[in-house]
Amino acid sequence: MPSLGYYFTRKNFTSVLTLLLTLCGSFMIYKGLGLVLNTGDPFVVVLSESMEPAFARGDIIFLANPKHRPYATGDILVYSVPGTTTPIVHRVLETHSQYKPGFTHVGTNGLNQKMLTKGDNNPVDDTDLYHGLEWLEREHIVGRVVGFLPYVGYFTIIMNYFQNDYPNLKYVLLGGMGLYTLINGEQ
Repeated sequence: MPSLGYYFTRKNFTSVLTLLLTLCGSFMIYKGLGLVLNTGDPFVVVLSESMEPAFARGDIIFLANPKHRPYATGDILVYSVPGTTTPIVHRVLETHSQYKPGFTHVGTNGLNQKMLTKGDNNPVDDTDLYHGLEWLEREHIVGRVVGFLPYVGYFTIIMNYFQNDYPNLKYVLLGGMGLYTLINGEQ
């Protein structure tokens, strides 16, 4: 007859394995969505009020980046320029497109497209946010907004708020959730 210690370690092993499979599965779904939607980040959280009333702070927005569709005036894009770590969500005000020599005018292969953006709630365009660039180019675009969930991303904003004062808080919370799963796992 197996001892009580055998069941206890087996229960812990099962809980840890379940937690690891859940984390790995979530990561694989995130990366798989990015691959299908042709973007490094299939969803991001809106961190400022610059796009109100279209998007509020804390909304999660879903992104896609079709290869064969140029960006148009009015599209809402997420972009990241060199020298910044936070992606920016703003609307395209102006586009200028020109095909490189030797390319056909079908799709975006060979398309040299430049864009100017602005937040709906901002008084001026984003030229100051481009860090010395005059225009955004296709390589700066993370994706085009295709949908959103209102206020679901507020947890991320709260965690970012406390990160400066309590830099290890997210690790403590994640560790606490893992410990809780181990202790109160499958009964």
